Amino acid sequence: MAERVVLVVDDEAAQRTVLAGFLRKRGYEVVSAAGVDEAVQQASNRTIDLVLTDLNMPGKDGLVLIDRLRALNPELPVIVMTAYGTVASAVSAMKRGAADYLTKPIDLEELDVLVARTLERRALVSENELLRAQLASRYRLGGLETANARMSEAINTAGRAAASRATILIRGESGTGKEVMARAIHFASPRAARALVAVSIGALPDTLVEAELFGHERGAFTGADRERRGRFELADGGTLFLDEIGDLPKAAQVRLLRVLQEQAFERLGGAKTISVDVRVIAATNRELPAMVRTGEFREDLYYRLNVVSIDLPPLRERREDIPLLVDVFLRRFAGEAPVPIDGVSREAMDLLLKYDYPGNVRELENLLHRAMVLARGPLLSTSDFPIHVSQLRPEDREAPSSFVERVSEFERALIVEALERASGVQTRAAALLGMSERHLRYKLKKYRIEHP
Repeated sequence: MAERVVLVVDDEAAQRTVLAGFLRKRGYEVVSAAGVDEAVQQASNRTIDLVLTDLNMPGKDGLVLIDRLRALNPELPVIVMTAYGTVASAVSAMKRGAADYLTKPIDLEELDVLVARTLERRALVSENELLRAQLASRYRLGGLETANARMSEAINTAGRAAASRATILIRGESGTGKEVMARAIHFASPRAARALVAVSIGALPDTLVEAELFGHERGAFTGADRERRGRFELADGGTLFLDEIGDLPKAAQVRLLRVLQEQAFERLGGAKTISVDVRVIAATNRELPAMVRTGEFREDLYYRLNVVSIDLPPLRERREDIPLLVDVFLRRFAGEAPVPIDGVSREAMDLLLKYDYPGNVRELENLLHRAMVLARGPLLSTSDFPIHVSQLRPEDREAPSSFVERVSEFERALIVEALERASGVQTRAAALLGMSERHLRYKLKKYRIEHP
């Protein structure tokens, strides 16, 4: 990760030197300025992640700097430094948009914590803004399309539950899209403007799970050299997605149960109770009821998590969605292909329809990504896919092909009938078929159906 850049602004050279030296030792890249004009020039010429400025400077003061920096970049965090007797000025600075303030003489440990916390908060905001922009069209519940009845039921359940604060448990095999569904629920909920924080329990050592979720105080354990907020605090007001919840250690299960019941907890090594407003979405590919019976998972926690249950079918049980997903991934990776890709050959699509996808949607995504990167022509062919995908048994080749052809013929006849009933109006025909107009246009192109 690139070093974060901190701009230190102070008219006193000695103070700039001390602050810059300390921040460099903490791993930051530091640039400095003696006044407002020089600081604005620095912020105009390069990327700055945080500004640390004296409030009282001769001529143009810190308030002027805040205004000019906000005109350049409204999201740039500014921490002001002020003398103990002028805290009121610091409050004025925060009303103008400053992120926080420090009183002089500067406590370097306090500075270290404040800078880290401000940058962490800004990174989280930026991440969620980026995710909202990326997911706005793709992962809204209204934009999750399917031709499969079970998947449609899952999307409908998620849509109804999104507006509530109920805890949701998403179940499905690895790669079925549990995190995609969790993000869709968050962005369809009243909490969409707040943080969505995701954590994979299975990726954390058992000894660090509680510290990661609930945070810790300085000195709570060996290596805890500073205070750290946990994922629950970072998700306050928003949504916390707990992936692989079946891997949660027993000790952490007790603490999680309490948070779900009381919306409060203490950091490791701390005595202060912290209250939060967090909506929890959990996901698992394990059989939690069986784990409850064997004592591996707490029964009371299971029922707390399983207020609303959403089951995602594996891709091999929703093959009718494969053409839709192929279309999504072709558009997603279009910029990475060495040649423009117009689509998938009929033989290659038949191959994709027959394959069983042990890795589910994630595996299909990876297969399409690989094929597009290595593509030699405008149509992806069977030779663009790994050999294990095409190594099907002879009996697997015939039966699915016949089945697919029959389903296609039936589907084509239904679409033609709907268009006739709708007098050729696509919007009305799509409504009759129970699909989106975009999905209908895809089918018209696939089956080469011409209509008035």
